[in-house]
Amino acid sequence: MRKREELGIVDFLCDNKIITPDIAKEIEEEHEDIGDDIGSILIKRGIVNSDTLILLLIEALKNGIILLSEVYTKFSIDIDVFIEKFAQSRNCDYIDLFSVDVNYTIGAKIGYERISKIGVLPYKEDDLNIYIAAIDPFDMGLQDSLHRIFRNKLIKVAIANPDQIAKHLHNIEISESVKDLISEIRQEFKASDANDEESSGILKLIELILKTAIISGASDIHIEPTETNCIIRARIDGMLKEIFVFDKDMFPPLGSRVKLLGNLDIAEKRKPQDGRFSATIMDKHYDFRMSTLPIMTGESIVMRILDKSKVMIKLEDLGMHPENFKKFRAAMDAPYGVIFVTGPTGSGKSTTLYAGMNAIKSVKRKMITVEDPVEYQMSLLQQVQVNNKANLTFASALRSILRQDPDIIMIGEVRDKETLKIAIEASLTGHLVLTTLHTNDAVSAITRIIDMGIEAYLVSGALIAIQAQRLIRKVCPHCKVKTILPEEILKDMKDFIPETYQFYKAKGCDKCMQTGYSGRDMVSEVLVVDENMQSMIARGVSKEDILEYALENGFVTMFEDAAVRAAIGKTTIEEVYRVTKS
Repeated sequence: MRKREELGIVDFLCDNKIITPDIAKEIEEEHEDIGDDIGSILIKRGIVNSDTLILLLIEALKNGIILLSEVYTKFSIDIDVFIEKFAQSRNCDYIDLFSVDVNYTIGAKIGYERISKIGVLPYKEDDLNIYIAAIDPFDMGLQDSLHRIFRNKLIKVAIANPDQIAKHLHNIEISESVKDLISEIRQEFKASDANDEESSGILKLIELILKTAIISGASDIHIEPTETNCIIRARIDGMLKEIFVFDKDMFPPLGSRVKLLGNLDIAEKRKPQDGRFSATIMDKHYDFRMSTLPIMTGESIVMRILDKSKVMIKLEDLGMHPENFKKFRAAMDAPYGVIFVTGPTGSGKSTTLYAGMNAIKSVKRKMITVEDPVEYQMSLLQQVQVNNKANLTFASALRSILRQDPDIIMIGEVRDKETLKIAIEASLTGHLVLTTLHTNDAVSAITRIIDMGIEAYLVSGALIAIQAQRLIRKVCPHCKVKTILPEEILKDMKDFIPETYQFYKAKGCDKCMQTGYSGRDMVSEVLVVDENMQSMIARGVSKEDILEYALENGFVTMFEDAAVRAAIGKTTIEEVYRVTKS
């Protein structure tokens, strides 16, 4: 039997002569056999495109064919675009809750259970009005419920993305769960001096923040005061996500106690400070590197979580494309030369270098690293920490390292011509050098090195391989939803995706903290510099010609690596374009 929204949309299309009854029957049979939603089938058949489908759904809503809740849950569309257009068609206000500073105090006063039951989020108030974001502002019983809750204010209701409302309500729910702890902290600071270092409540809160971030797989914790709140965000899979929101009066005791942990001056709020501390969370030892920065509303505090176990990852466990892994691993066995790993900040370059060093370390080889800072300590490696105050820069450290009779040198980052020149010269005099560079792709690294002032003939003789990489988010296996890609996008990848493929889109569930993604994979491209390419570099051949030669000889681009992962359901096409085309 057909479900209500299927019957409504298909019959609506028939009534308006958009499809014939025979086509309607075929669509229903396809839906029953494959399980795709009606919207995806209509787009795949070319009956509508994404924009037309949104207009069709708005028309169906006006005519009472479907419910707003069915649009949110049953159709593969861009919900934000739909809501904005739907609001315009009904002369209703639309609010993007991720673009405003939500005042959580209003919702906390009423209680999570009460406001979540009617699907609303009070996000702002002034002397006269209370501003409400609602999933369905046209629900007949909503106004009555709101007037019972907010008796002394004028109510301004706007429509918002239900996922955004759910995420903010989740923050209120979490804040309620630590309500007793917050009360304990306030009582402690009323009863004693506000600078009491041994406040047990604030220590419990810090432990809770660290534990929550680590369980979530976060790499960084951000503590930020705003005009109305104290927000705790964690960088999970490369994206920041709010994990706690407290009233602003929580920031002074929290900020001061965190600064004490890092041995920082709690009285100094006008200058940036850097510190470090260690803590045992869930019986496991972690290091935290912290930084403070004065901002308009107080101080921004960021803590990098350093998990020592992560550095022991094997090269083969990084998730590299099999062809790229083979090329990179072979390059690591070269007796001398330089290997570059390139990519933006936070793309896993250091992890790749550590995994590479881990793969080739041996008691028969002298291996020295120069880093800023040394994040992880490894056995069989002599690790040097850059110290600019003591004039121990990358360049000066490298000169000293070369007098230590090394076989392999790892340089944390090439920042200037002097460091690059020493690295190239070291690679030409019998050393294997591994280092990182900031470029968008592998071929661009060659141009960048030459632009930094190194002669082309030296570059051609030194280079072994260049790996460019990014980290791409994996779609959550628990809530991913099948989707159909537009033909124009499929054309870009038809030459290398498998014959049988299925693309998915991210949805969001409790297991992935409503993000739609869980974990990250590396996508990469490895450019191996053979004799022909050495000759091309020495002759100053263009970047385009080098890329053309590489592609003719089996070069797998980062886009190709990522697109194949999307085609087999590991990530989404949105992630592919976000990561590889940015």
